[in-house]
Amino acid sequence: MDTSENSRFDHALIAERLKSARDEIASLSNGRDVKLLAVTKTVPVDVINYTIDELGITAIGENRVQELLEKYDHLHQPKNGKLEIHLIGSLQTNKVKYIIDKVDMIESVDSLKLAAEIDKQAKKHSLTMDILVEVNIGREEQKGGVMPEELYSFIEKLGEFSSLNLRGLMTIAPKCDEKSDYLKFFEKTYQYFIDISEKKLHNISRDSFNVLSMGMSGSYPEAIRAGSTEIRLGSTIFGARTYPETK
Repeated sequence: MDTSENSRFDHALIAERLKSARDEIASLSNGRDVKLLAVTKTVPVDVINYTIDELGITAIGENRVQELLEKYDHLHQPKNGKLEIHLIGSLQTNKVKYIIDKVDMIESVDSLKLAAEIDKQAKKHSLTMDILVEVNIGREEQKGGVMPEELYSFIEKLGEFSSLNLRGLMTIAPKCDEKSDYLKFFEKTYQYFIDISEKKLHNISRDSFNVLSMGMSGSYPEAIRAGSTEIRLGSTIFGARTYPETK
């Protein structure tokens, strides 16, 4: 690890950043339970294990299947309980089989084709997979997610799959220059979340449809204010993300 990497992953700095984030979450949540998902894309496994062993991290999110597979066998378990692993990035159907028994939740379900494959692979392992439906709240062509006007019919069709447990919604807001604009997108998503939970669909249980994953390092305060139950923090904890140089 070179000097810049050592600086990025300084343990004391990570601990300081995490404490600051937790304090802000506590002050904004007004007593609500807001899960902190540590986004560990490009973060070395020894650094992840430090946050688990010493800083009390119990849930992580990985974006890429290959990176998750490389880390999986080396990840530590929290002192009390099991490490929760979420797949939060775009997921190709041909890669579902590699992670179906390794993750606790898939947050990026945005097509019936993907849902069908998750259901198929879950059945092979005799398990039920927790999923979130990704909502393209900004209607951005370059991003995944179900368009808002298609959300209700999409969720109804998910009821065809017996090995999926729909836990809630996930969204990635468009990049906003004004923090108040993030709040608008998150408030819209929250309203969809509430509306769906009250529709009494046969595949929705109000007891288990209780996860609203929205808000990342640049927008999590607005997400919490809008009602998010889970925020996904990467650079806030680990510093600005760097990528290996390609030759």
